[in-house]
Amino acid sequence: MAVFLNGDDPDEIAFGMNATSFMRLVSLAIGQTMGERREIVVTDLDHESNIATWLALEREGALIRWWKVRDDGTLDVADLEPLLSSRTRLVACTVASNALGTIIDVAEVARRAHAAGAEVFLDAVQYAPHGPIDVKAWGCDYLVCSGYKIFAPHMGFLWGRRAALETLPTFREEFLPDTPPSKIEVGTFVYENVAGMNAAIEYLAELGEMCDGGGNGGSSSYRQRLVTAMEAIRQYEGGLSCALLEGIGAIKGASVYGIQDPKAIAQRLPTFLFNLTNISPATVAANLAAKGIAVRDGNMYSPRLMKRLVPRQSSAVRASLVHYNTRDEIRRFVDAVEEIACNTRQDRPANIIPLWNSKPPSPQPEPLDIVGDRLHEAISLLRDITGDP
Repeated sequence: MAVFLNGDDPDEIAFGMNATSFMRLVSLAIGQTMGERREIVVTDLDHESNIATWLALEREGALIRWWKVRDDGTLDVADLEPLLSSRTRLVACTVASNALGTIIDVAEVARRAHAAGAEVFLDAVQYAPHGPIDVKAWGCDYLVCSGYKIFAPHMGFLWGRRAALETLPTFREEFLPDTPPSKIEVGTFVYENVAGMNAAIEYLAELGEMCDGGGNGGSSSYRQRLVTAMEAIRQYEGGLSCALLEGIGAIKGASVYGIQDPKAIAQRLPTFLFNLTNISPATVAANLAAKGIAVRDGNMYSPRLMKRLVPRQSSAVRASLVHYNTRDEIRRFVDAVEEIACNTRQDRPANIIPLWNSKPPSPQPEPLDIVGDRLHEAISLLRDITGDP
């Protein structure tokens, strides 16, 4: 895991229940060590878990400064600068939006925050399956992630600079050493989840070796194989993103939020938020589910962002892609959304059989398969990108 993050010391990593619990653990400790630096910067682009945990420190005397998302769905670091001062304790932000897919220039965030004497806390949950993580290049002080996002079990982990972790006050049993990771990993260790996490990282390393045509004869380092995998994934998913944006953008009544310019595709993940005119997000999601296509509707645990984007209903539909999806699936998805946009009435989803109707539904396409043979297909696609046979 340390290699996956490009960290120096495995003891800088702690495993636990989920990313949210680690956010709270760190925020509680920060609340006890604010001193004269009582200002904390948060963003309205973030998942609520990386907002509420810092707002809770207001009762401890913290002052919250809001870094606001722009109308195009981006966080501009120029807007951060006026919020930083000698009173800033910490900047908390996401690496990429879980709702819009917008990627933040976190390295520049860290540079500016550190220049003001503040620390940086990053939420890498949404970004992790889509690109290489490099805590050294990013210059952050803390980073949290969820294992299930990178194809591992439901668990979370925290990385922190050793010096920062050593000074954090945390709850622990008296017989445990007051050093990381022991001071952070409270209670019984979840061994089976950590084993699953290791298997997921091994899979990504194997994927990198395949994309690299055998890992340069075995000379590539473990880190190099992981970076190769994640960079190939980024490139392949960029093509999927362009195809989806083009398809949804051509549908009458469809509104896509966030970055839409194909030339700026590198600034976003293949996570897409959209709505259809006069059709509720729940109706769209139900219709797609009936066609074997899984999306999410609601506020994406980003209610503050959603109120700005969709003030009338504070809800939207989110389609999330990863490296095992294909262009054929994009076409199928776009066709399904277009059919919903043309045929669905607001009061009843099309192709959904009411409970009072005893007639069985007509056969639907099989759900998208995400395992087995699809893995080999994904590997072939990624290898095509690199030009290796």
